[in-house]
Amino acid sequence: MNRLSGFRGRCTIRGRAGRAVLGVASACVMVLGMAGIGAGAAAADTVIDTIPVGEFPNGVAVSPFGFRAYVANAVDDSVSVIDTVTNTVVDTVTVGDFPLGVAVSPDGSRAYVTNRDDDSVSVINTFTNTVVDTVTVGDDPFGVAVTPDGSHVYVTNTTGAPSVSVIQTVDNTVVTTVGVGTFPIGVAVTPDGSHVYVTNTGGDTVSVIQTVDNTVVTTVGVGNGPLGVAVTRDGSRVYVGNNDDGTVSVIETAGNTVVDTVVGVGVGAAGVAVTPDGSRVYVADVGDDAVSVIETAGNTVIETIPVGGAPSFVALTPLGSRVYVTNSADDTVSVIAVERCSGSLCLATGSLVGGGSTGSGGTGSLAGGGSLAGAGSAGSTGS
Repeated sequence: MNRLSGFRGRCTIRGRAGRAVLGVASACVMVLGMAGIGAGAAAADTVIDTIPVGEFPNGVAVSPFGFRAYVANAVDDSVSVIDTVTNTVVDTVTVGDFPLGVAVSPDGSRAYVTNRDDDSVSVINTFTNTVVDTVTVGDDPFGVAVTPDGSHVYVTNTTGAPSVSVIQTVDNTVVTTVGVGTFPIGVAVTPDGSHVYVTNTGGDTVSVIQTVDNTVVTTVGVGNGPLGVAVTRDGSRVYVGNNDDGTVSVIETAGNTVVDTVVGVGVGAAGVAVTPDGSRVYVADVGDDAVSVIETAGNTVIETIPVGGAPSFVALTPLGSRVYVTNSADDTVSVIAVERCSGSLCLATGSLVGGGSTGSGGTGSLAGGGSLAGAGSAGSTGS
């Protein structure tokens, strides 16, 4: 498949999406106002800030308390640390070679960064913003997610023997390796920690790992070129961004079957994040320089938000009031203020970190995602 050719340093997805995502993998609070009348009137989400970061940003994750965002800068071999109160970079941490994914532990004390070109994971002490350990994993690691109890980290290894490395955080050692599908990228953990969902970009599938014994219990067929993955807070649904056909697959976790496919997503769907209340899904559209907003009640795209060049991954703050988007083509992060309306009362949550008093806690996934996020459910296949 063309999107997988020459991965180390040359792999692309398709067209412009390649520079950002497998270019991602390659290079491969509250303001009150009256807005509308009647139930369900909705105000548009708005980009309220653009933050310069390092070169070729990819994975992004927000800390569990919402005061810091971490961005992996692939070309700079660094992680930018953003203060979410001021939306400024307050520190830069040197990590391994070509970092792509980042995830934060549930207690906020550690950030885990995948370094594609030296097959490792850097462990950052977030209190000192220094690397305190480096873990050797499989070939060309990308996605990373932390379990809800913080005991294990799951890392996708995209080439060689496609696999997921499982790191035990008490001593930062790899305790097992799980074989999955072709070219795994995104990874997310369910809120109860029982299962891990891995997007296999080269096989158009999602592998489902049972964490009790770290075995693949089923494989779910999705759209073309699945990348980002996120799990809802109640664990009932998994959303998968399909990069090659601009759709999002919706998996029901009870039976691990695709129950819906969201069309109308932009070109090159990549990173995915779910709001804490599960009402919306944010999808980075690499080829459209935009973020699509999906309303989960009907699984329809209700809004498209212009952002920077080639947005790759997304992460939400714990109360769901802001979305952080990495723009790989122009070395920035866009900050989106999420607005909600109930009847004639609109809450513009962008002016306070973590959102207004009506926000619900927690993030749908980290990945980065999160990142990658998953962004995993505790950190970036983002966030």
